[in-house]
Amino acid sequence: MRLVCLFISLFLYVVAFSQTNSGKLIILHSNDLHSNLTGFSPENEYTPCSVNDDDTRAGFSRIAALIDTEKKANPDNVLVLDAGDFLMGTFFHVFEVNDGFQLHLMKKMGYDVVSLGNHEFDFGPDAFAKIVNKNLEKGDIPQLILTNVEFSKKSELDDNLEKLFEKGIIKPYTIVEKADLKIGIFGIIGDDSSEVAPNAKPVKFTNRIKTSKKIVKTLRNQEKVDVVICLSHSGLAKDKDGNWTGEDVELAKKVKGIDLIVSGHTHTEVHEPIIVNNTYIVQTGAQGKNLGRFEMNVESGNVKSARYQLLNVDDKIYGDCKIHQEISNRIKLIDDSILRPLGLGYFRPLAETDYQLGGDRDEELSDSNLGPLIADAIHYYINNFSGQKTDISLVAAGVIRDKFRVGKKGVQTAVDAFRIMSLGEGDDAMPGYPLAKVFLTAKEIKNLFEVLLLAPKMSPSYLCYYSGVKIYYNSEKGLLKKIVKIELDGKEIDLSKKNKNLYGLAANSYMLEFVGKVRSMTMGLVKIIPKNAQGEKITNNKDTWIDFDENKPGIQEGKEWIALVKFLQSFPDTDNNKIPNFPEKYKTAIVNTIDVATK
Repeated sequence: MRLVCLFISLFLYVVAFSQTNSGKLIILHSNDLHSNLTGFSPENEYTPCSVNDDDTRAGFSRIAALIDTEKKANPDNVLVLDAGDFLMGTFFHVFEVNDGFQLHLMKKMGYDVVSLGNHEFDFGPDAFAKIVNKNLEKGDIPQLILTNVEFSKKSELDDNLEKLFEKGIIKPYTIVEKADLKIGIFGIIGDDSSEVAPNAKPVKFTNRIKTSKKIVKTLRNQEKVDVVICLSHSGLAKDKDGNWTGEDVELAKKVKGIDLIVSGHTHTEVHEPIIVNNTYIVQTGAQGKNLGRFEMNVESGNVKSARYQLLNVDDKIYGDCKIHQEISNRIKLIDDSILRPLGLGYFRPLAETDYQLGGDRDEELSDSNLGPLIADAIHYYINNFSGQKTDISLVAAGVIRDKFRVGKKGVQTAVDAFRIMSLGEGDDAMPGYPLAKVFLTAKEIKNLFEVLLLAPKMSPSYLCYYSGVKIYYNSEKGLLKKIVKIELDGKEIDLSKKNKNLYGLAANSYMLEFVGKVRSMTMGLVKIIPKNAQGEKITNNKDTWIDFDENKPGIQEGKEWIALVKFLQSFPDTDNNKIPNFPEKYKTAIVNTIDVATK
């Protein structure tokens, strides 16, 4: 009898062990949503509550429908995750600090866990804490996580964010039970992400490899989880031979015990999972154009098999119309608060095109036709609307967030323009970095362009597009000695120290901060001193901001996206339908940096 009891006990133990360590888990995941609550583009063609009648991609209504379908088919084993940068990219993000909406909406859509990316810190740690708290006032939000975060012991600027960690609203990791599995999930911000998050200060991000090793050990040895998932806002790339590389590949190589890395930051579409040391790595691209579906079968705590696919978020999906109705109410807020005071409308035609204009990360950036158009738009806007003049206008590829697509009708609106130039804020209520201007000597302009020629080798997002200037360089010349001639408005300028004239250089305020840092960045090799019109050294970045109406008190800021709107409105109406047309000039790339070595 004792032997029978022992056998039964052993049998029950084996059954219990298999139930808690085996199962099928379905992970739906996104990354870099960038507040693209609606589908695009052109956005005025987006029809989430009907199918097969537009070419738009993305939209939270459609994503919600995909999540709902999966959860109905698999009620107990679906986990929905996001790997960061869920904010920043459309007019919807503008109201989050004072009237949170998106995180609460994502909870309604079915998201379980959301990690933080660099753009969550664009307005600073205190502002992000306000965003979270405002969303909590509306109701539940997904569990937020961030593991490699370190708060300042001296500054109070991150205290409100730290309190959210103390309350468990944001956690270093979380445990979720699905499909009879215990799943440990943690989130990290990578090296490049942290470098492009200057407004996160005084928050710091600890070493992602050391932190991940420590947290995986905790999850495996103390929490006894069956599956470890890392939501990594770090990224992927391919080398010149087509092999996968990047921070998340390095993470998988150096940190054992991670079953799945849901990657983000680089906006990379991964159509087949990357497998490194038994770790799967996936990423969906960006902006909600795809939803990832990763299905794993776990036996005794080991992933035995996995299937993966990118689900197109497109017009074949009949969206969740209740979710869309909530978003539509938000559209009215955008119209009333931002667009109508400018004489614009959310769905009001702005211009039309019969060709695509690209320039984001999906394109060959040096061949962009959109980048030069934006530089020309800034040049046009400043010289025609500010009362000031600039000789040179420039824009960096990294702040160009989307493209103009033709769709079925080619009609573009202000929201399409804003999606392209959506980053930053100034001191007013209008979104976007303020446009700014400094004065440099001809020699300093040459030195700056020498540095900008090298910058894309550090990161493609540093590549710049220009207006008002042509730069002739010899790629066979030595370091910082490549530029041979610069023309402003078609006229060559003297690049020697003898030329004491000052020339205006305009860009957004964030980029112009870079000009003042060139000397330290080049370890003293290049000296550039940003000056005002009187030749005096500028020490405060706000002194560079352009005032677009000097008759009003304070600085009336100009924005890149408004420059783009004004420029599009200036285009001729070639087909007489009362909508301006994109000129043929921008159908192909306009090259303003010319290599004379190839001539």
